[in-house]
Amino acid sequence: MPLEAPLPRTEERVAHLNDRYRHHSATSVLERALSDPQVGRVAMVSSFGAESVALLHMVAVIDPATPVLFIDTHMLFPETLAYQGELAEALGLSDIRRISATRIQLEAQDPDGLLHGSDTDACCTLRKTVPLETALSDFDAWITGRKRFQSATRAALDFFEADGPDRIKVNPLAHWAPQDVQDYMINNRLPRHPLVAQGYPSIGCAPCTTKVAPGEDPRAGRWRNAQKEECGIHFINGKVVRGPLPKGDAA
Repeated sequence: MPLEAPLPRTEERVAHLNDRYRHHSATSVLERALSDPQVGRVAMVSSFGAESVALLHMVAVIDPATPVLFIDTHMLFPETLAYQGELAEALGLSDIRRISATRIQLEAQDPDGLLHGSDTDACCTLRKTVPLETALSDFDAWITGRKRFQSATRAALDFFEADGPDRIKVNPLAHWAPQDVQDYMINNRLPRHPLVAQGYPSIGCAPCTTKVAPGEDPRAGRWRNAQKEECGIHFINGKVVRGPLPKGDAA
């Protein structure tokens, strides 16, 4: 049996894919990502947060056997864990893979579970970045629900972007506006995360997520009062980004 030909360099694949699918819809981009040989082996990464159901539904309609990586930090809201199980069953997603830091890693680096209080970046690295990087080692690409409107670090997001030298990140909803997300959820009668109605429009780990007041930015409750906008699992220009971008880098 002949060996599979290696994929072209990541930068070449990203440029080709963005050029080819630049004017496609979110659904079309997702369909292509799950079938285009230029993308390779694909997994979806989902937090099962406030808006996750829209993209999870799209994936379920196209291919419910798509691997879905769910990062369980062991600090999630109980409502998120319950919602994850309910959605997986309701949407018929058959390959949910819960990933976490190992017990040895947690005991060595955060034995009392209080690292988030002194070093949020280190906590995110331990509980999110490292487990995800290990899980993604089997894939050539991963699908995210990131959107341009969510923060300055995402303002220039393309459908496809390089994630290090060997992997691609796929952002089918990059160009969606907040109302697009809500319309999709309403039109498809999708169940909402129970914490949204309680004032949490963006939901992460329980110790680092607070309610958002009317008129505040939806992500204001994430790492409130800290110079932090990302957990560190995403790269901008090849670098891990957690805080606001320097002026000019968000364009």
